[in-house]
Amino acid sequence: MNTADFISKKTLETIINASYTWQTPSNIALVKYWGKSEPQIPKNASISFTLNNCHTITTIDFEKIPTITGTSKSRTATFELFFEGKKKDDFKPKIAKFFERIQEYCPYILDYKMMIYSENSFPHSSGIASSASGMSAIAMCLLSLEKELNPNLTTDFINKKASFLARLGSGSASRSIEGPLVVWGKHPEIKGSSDLYGVKYPNKVHPIFENYCDTILLVDKEEKQVSSSIGHNLMHNHPYATQRFKQANDNLNQISKILQNGNIKKFIALVESEALTLHAMMLTSNPYFILMKPNTLEIINKIWEYREQNNSNICFTLDAGANVHVLYPNSEKKEIELFIKNTLSNYCQKKQYITDTVGLGSKKI
Repeated sequence: MNTADFISKKTLETIINASYTWQTPSNIALVKYWGKSEPQIPKNASISFTLNNCHTITTIDFEKIPTITGTSKSRTATFELFFEGKKKDDFKPKIAKFFERIQEYCPYILDYKMMIYSENSFPHSSGIASSASGMSAIAMCLLSLEKELNPNLTTDFINKKASFLARLGSGSASRSIEGPLVVWGKHPEIKGSSDLYGVKYPNKVHPIFENYCDTILLVDKEEKQVSSSIGHNLMHNHPYATQRFKQANDNLNQISKILQNGNIKKFIALVESEALTLHAMMLTSNPYFILMKPNTLEIINKIWEYREQNNSNICFTLDAGANVHVLYPNSEKKEIELFIKNTLSNYCQKKQYITDTVGLGSKKI
């Protein structure tokens, strides 16, 4: 599919008022994407686990704007935004830019006043992909309206267009529509993969990766010092960018084989290497920056120590922040969660962490 396929066709129905609520998940990339070109095209393919408990719930109330003879239609979307019960005008510029980007594909948004109500199950802007779950939730609400305006739309098309739209708000949001494993970015070894939207990983996954666990250790719940958007832009003139993009695509090819054959030791090595490489790109950009905190490193060392002493399959990954995602198979859940509670939680703010599992994607509620 290409971008023209996502331009909204003539609507068949008239909707005056409507309201839709979607719960969409965050995700954690196993092979990272870091670096993009406009409009939100990744420099390398990535693959992520969709999460269950870390999600955004968004409701959008649509009210059709009356047409007044002799007046022209507004060229900007009309909306108000409430986040966790409070009006959030400081969030509006990002959402307004998103609506501006998608007008070509969803011209009907100019016909409605939108009241957006959103809440997260996790701290905003703390290294958990809140923009991923937030933008994908808005996209699914828009596609619910589009489905009513044009009942001929298929579920497959809706999921692809929602991912396509969400991507224009936040690249990683393209991976938060479906699950449990989603690939975003064109890759020769992944059937159906595209730079324009995320696709479900198409191959059979080994049972060891089913019901996989992810405990997010909240090392730092404050807003990140450097946003992901700024970090991505610093890859344009990065001295190691070309090698990194090739490495990521090679790693995606490798992890695809690992997910199928169940080699968990190779999974651990690749996932941890990807996490550290992501932060190495930050350390070597110009200007350089550090999103890890001292306790991030303490946790990593404790995980390595525990794995060595217990012959465990525990491992970690990092997103663009200080928090640590502790990954482990369901078969080791009891022992590892005890280790997290007794040891790793001591390095979290107020000993807080979120126990999660791999999930199936967005759902209407």
